Parts: sequence; structure tokens; C-alpha cells
Amino acid sequence: MNPLMECVPNYSEGRDLVKIEKILDVFRGKDGVKLLDYSSDSNHNRTVVTVVGEPGALGDAVVESVGRALELIDMTKHEGQHPRMGAVDVIPFIPIRGCTMADADSIARETARRAAGRFGQPFFLYEESASAPHRKNLADIRKGQFEGMAAKMADPAWKPDFGPGSVHPTGGVTAIGARPPLIAFNVNLDTDRLDVAVNIAKAVRHIGGGLRCCKAMGVILEERGVAQVSINMTDYTQTAVYRIFEMVKMEARRYGAGVLGCEIVGLVPMQALLDCAAYYLQLEGFDGTQVLENRM
Repeated sequence: MNPLMECVPNYSEGRDLVKIEKILDVFRGKDGVKLLDYSSDSNHNRTVVTVVGEPGALGDAVVESVGRALELIDMTKHEGQHPRMGAVDVIPFIPIRGCTMADADSIARETARRAAGRFGQPFFLYEESASAPHRKNLADIRKGQFEGMAAKMADPAWKPDFGPGSVHPTGGVTAIGARPPLIAFNVNLDTDRLDVAVNIAKAVRHIGGGLRCCKAMGVILEERGVAQVSINMTDYTQTAVYRIFEMVKMEARRYGAGVLGCEIVGLVPMQALLDCAAYYLQLEGFDGTQVLENRM
């Protein structure tokens, strides 16, 4: 059985459908690569793509997508509610089948080396590929965003791992590396107060004393007029989706707010949802082997 790798590149364009489709076309019709999913958000002005494939073919397609994004996205004109530092903001590789985290690290490094050489885009290694402890956390790398990255990179401590030592004039910089599966989980509140979402995010995220493996921020969904707690779960096996959801609800009650609904951006491991089903249904002794589709 051939090894299977997943990649979830994030592109800083969520509004121009023509540009988005041109980026997605890079992954279509490629031998050894399959486009599984994509999600575009106009408020965040960001598109999250999920592709899987054999590591070599997947790396080739991702390198090509970096070039396409640099042609189409000008970060000097970009604005959106999600923090960002590059046209291709982040490129994580996730081992799925017949490969290891070390294999994902290897393909991430090779992809960065090739893309930096072809397009002059600087790359930082992050998560399991990080070259130094202060580079492991994506939020630490991205701090300052595109506008502050030139000054940041003047510090030798923030010299890129691949590519030039200066910011690409329109493409910014990119983080790339190996990591476990991540769940992008957003909770929409029945309030239009940004401060409520921001305060809830501060309470639930790990850096603020909240739950492990949880990153969160508050944003406003302008077209709906509601506040959102936007969450990244970096390891659902350590902190379950339902635990974060219940904590958001608990914190929201402090402000007289409730939950309108939730959304998952991109794909999610089935076990993460089974954990929620077992919790809310109070199932005793339940495991994934009882799911019909898992036994087919």
C-alpha cells in the first residue's frame, strides 16, 4: 500500500473566486494527488485547502501552488480578520497512512527548499519541524503579521530557515512543517459584541490559562452581525471538541450570551466526532468499532 500524506495549505484569499479557483486548479487532475476539500471565508479573507497524496507528488503540487499564489495574491493589499503573514500563510504536512511524522518533516523541508529556490519566498519551519523552540508555535512566528515581518526578520533570531533573509515584497513569508491533525472549530455567539468573543477566547485558550492544545481568538462575522470564537485544536486526543464547546458556553453566560451554532472548517477526524457523540449521549463502553461504516 502506497504511503499517504495530507497537506492543508492556507492561502490569504477568501473573496475573489476567480483567484481561488486558479489556485485550486493546481491540485486538480494531478496523478497521485487528490483535492479533498476547501473552505473560503470572506471575513477571514482566507482559503483552507485539504489535499492528500503520495508524498512526492503532493510536494510537487504544493510547490506549484506556492508559485500560483504568489502570482495572484498581493499582501500589500490584503485585509481580513485572521492573522496572516504571507500569500501562502502556512503549509502543514500530516502523516496519514504508511508514513511517519519524520516523513512529513522531510517532505516539508524539501518543499520549502524547492519553493524558496524557485520563487524567492522565505520559509519558517514550525511545529514538529521547528529549528528552534521559539519557532514551534505558529502564533509566535506570525506575530507582527505581514506588516511587521520586515522589522522582525532584521533580528538574527528570526532569520528564515529557507529562502532570502528579507520579506517577499508581495508574498510575505510562509510557515511550513509537520504536525498532527488540527481541527478548526468555530463557535458563533448570539451577540454582536467583539469584546465578548475576545474575552471568551482568552479564557479558553491554553496561553491564557485555558485548555491544552487550544488556540482561540474573537472575530466579528460582518455579513451576519454576530461575534465568533474562532478556535484551532492542535490535538483533539488531549482536549476534546465537546470540552472546548462546553467551556465556551460557560464563559458566554458571564456576558448574557449564548451559542447560535458551530462550524468545522475543512475536514475532521471521525474519532473527534465520535467522542462528542459518546459524551452528549452518555454512551457507556462505546467505541468506534460500533460504527457501521467502520465495519464495512
